[in-house]
Amino acid sequence: MRHHRPVTLHSGRSGQAGTDPRVDAGAAVAAVAIDVNADVGESFGRWELGDDAALMPHLTSANVACGFHAGDPLTLRRTCESAVEHGVRIGAQVGYRDLAGFGRRYIEMPAADLEADVLYQLGALDGIARAAGGQVSYVKPHGALYHAVQSRSTVARAVLRAVAAFNDAHGVELPVLGQPGATFLDVADDTGITAIAEGFADRAYRPDGTLTPRSEPSAVLTDPTDVAAQAVLLAHAGDVRSLCVHGDSPGAPALAAAVRQALAETGIDVRPFT
Repeated sequence: MRHHRPVTLHSGRSGQAGTDPRVDAGAAVAAVAIDVNADVGESFGRWELGDDAALMPHLTSANVACGFHAGDPLTLRRTCESAVEHGVRIGAQVGYRDLAGFGRRYIEMPAADLEADVLYQLGALDGIARAAGGQVSYVKPHGALYHAVQSRSTVARAVLRAVAAFNDAHGVELPVLGQPGATFLDVADDTGITAIAEGFADRAYRPDGTLTPRSEPSAVLTDPTDVAAQAVLLAHAGDVRSLCVHGDSPGAPALAAAVRQALAETGIDVRPFT
């Protein structure tokens, strides 16, 4: 099954996605509903990252770190408790075992080791989430692992085997989030795991629908107006079912609030994707 095409943005200014909320009349029918997710729970000990408390009320899904790339056990517990308090779904943000590099460094490792690492993270976070009154509801790779699964089939299959093993052991069907038009979601479809395409409200896109590398200028959108406009464009294009706002971006709570307001003003319902 190959139905996850790259994102298509129709902005009022050529090559500048997110600068104009107008939508091409010939674009796909507007999404009936869209999910809003963000990375949270990434503080560690005395080192704090982001303002999760202010961000959580604006989300419908929370990508909670699992301790490998970020997040100590107490932070994860408090984050899960906050998500449950606000009625936000908890997702496992699995990553490489790379605290020093914040999970943004690709690690070459045997597929069996990666599969075990991902399964370990799922079990750990689900235990904490259940103690908080919730449970893990979906899986989203983080950082370098997120990018690796988009193009490396061996990495994608290792992560998906871990998800399948967790699903079988617990009698659940956790979906996975990833970029449309990439290997990860196609392999998930082929293996019977629900695949959810997501877009990034606060990242610039290239004309081919891929993300602009962070190394390039203006790769990250920081103005609430621009982020909100791009969120509307992505939602109306109909290529994604979830929108991500990075929790570690400057002013992330304000960005998420602007996204929610813009979606509401254009008649798009914001709710979890399942």
